Amino acid sequence: MPPTRRRGGNTAATSSNQATLSFGSKSRVTKPSAAPSTRSQKAKDLDSIDAALSKEPSVDDVSEPEQVLVTPTEPSQPHVAELVVRKQAREEIQQPLSSEDERAGKITERQLQQYWKKEEAKRRGPRVHQEDLTLREKILRHFDLSSQYGPCIGIARLKRWRRAHMLGLNPPIEVLAVLLKQDDDVKQRAYIDELMS
Repeated sequence: MPPTRRRGGNTAATSSNQATLSFGSKSRVTKPSAAPSTRSQKAKDLDSIDAALSKEPSVDDVSEPEQVLVTPTEPSQPHVAELVVRKQAREEIQQPLSSEDERAGKITERQLQQYWKKEEAKRRGPRVHQEDLTLREKILRHFDLSSQYGPCIGIARLKRWRRAHMLGLNPPIEVLAVLLKQDDDVKQRAYIDELMS
């Protein structure tokens, strides 16, 4: 049997000192307002705004354009993260060559192209946004965004490759070959790290 309602004058709302809400015509707002405004005050405010907008500016109201001093931009100093990554890269390059470094040194440009073609074949569509990048930069950016080799922010690419190799994550040897080339265009800082700073 369903429970029945209690009826009578002794309910919880009436026995406590809590007021009941009423939504009828007798209800009133008891929250104090900031300033009591009347219709005449609002009309005066609107009239003053209309008068200010309709007033045409005179010659005295218009000032001369301010002269802004343009200073030549100084070349920006390298970011702190950039300096740390450069230091890490110098330390990694100064380490003695390992067997992986020797294998990477023997990789030819043709092998790099074949590696990249295999990586592109895994995708459903072409990388349209990377058409203007070099083959080496494409390989490095792909390595940067491959999360299985660990985080790429705040670490040199070469140090990240060696860490991944040491942990047995099998990073591509082609990435190491690109990193060990002595070209100036090879950056040791991940592209995503540059974007984040």
